[in-house]
Amino acid sequence: MSSRPRIDPVVWRPPVPSPRARERVSDPPMPAPAVRQVGAVGPEDVVVHPDGNLYTGVEDGRVLRLSLDGGPPAVVASTGGRPLGVEVSGDGDLVVSDAYRGLLRVDPGSGAVDVLADGFRLCDNAAVAPDGTIYFSDSSQRHGLAHWRADILEHTGTGRLLRRDPGGTVEVILGGLQFANGVALAADGSFVAVAETGAYRVTRVWLSGPNAGQHDVLVDNLPGFPDNLSTGADGRIWIALATPRNPALDRLHARTPALRKVVWALPTALQPAPARTTWVLAVDPTGAVVADLQTDAGGYHMVTGVREHAGHLYLGSLVETGIAVVPLPTP
Repeated sequence: MSSRPRIDPVVWRPPVPSPRARERVSDPPMPAPAVRQVGAVGPEDVVVHPDGNLYTGVEDGRVLRLSLDGGPPAVVASTGGRPLGVEVSGDGDLVVSDAYRGLLRVDPGSGAVDVLADGFRLCDNAAVAPDGTIYFSDSSQRHGLAHWRADILEHTGTGRLLRRDPGGTVEVILGGLQFANGVALAADGSFVAVAETGAYRVTRVWLSGPNAGQHDVLVDNLPGFPDNLSTGADGRIWIALATPRNPALDRLHARTPALRKVVWALPTALQPAPARTTWVLAVDPTGAVVADLQTDAGGYHMVTGVREHAGHLYLGSLVETGIAVVPLPTP
């Protein structure tokens, strides 16, 4: 790993009380996930394509295809970077958020890779509107993927939500975000939601109606760190929760910044660490929780991507070597 950058933390008081009771209760119970191995580390996100295949990107830069019916993965392309979020555009191409190279278009047939927008510190996740507009996140303007922990500790809020119109013009539609992460569009297109991992919330920007151009909070005081988002059935927004909130980290945020500088200087093994769990949560368009699914069974952990399809959830992870498949439980 490269040498650690300097951090300049600011005091932040996390929302209280922390909803820690939800860290131990799954409603309804979540079945143990079955894991589809991909033969590589870090299938961070997953998308279901109309061609009947799953697509994901892994740590070594490859984009992989897996049949929904089983079988080994096939290499579609290599971005030359680190693909994170994966979406499908209206013409069937993949829209890949690459941490190093920016927003990319990948042809799943030929493997051609084109840059749609670049110059970002950490391009993370995207959502594609029917007219071809792409909403995407730049997690931090200070720290890249190798030092994502630094941004969480620092809490300076330099993340951004951007929009690329079909003509190629890119603009920032919301800044000052605490590690901007997952992006999802409301089913009716009325708003775009973005996860703020470092603030335990999902923020939305209104795209139509009387509040168009304004932003508010869709859901706040989450019990874990929100990662990628996706839009599921009945208009629900799925939220991948990578790990529960860490009480020690919450206390550090509210105290003198000097303490976090000391923690940042410690070996990684001595810093607050993600707890192992498989966890996703869904909210309706008002922000009300409609599903809270978690389990310690199966050993799969650090869920960073979630996708609903045909009565199943397909989960990605920044650290695992496979995609988890979970049948949606009956409420």
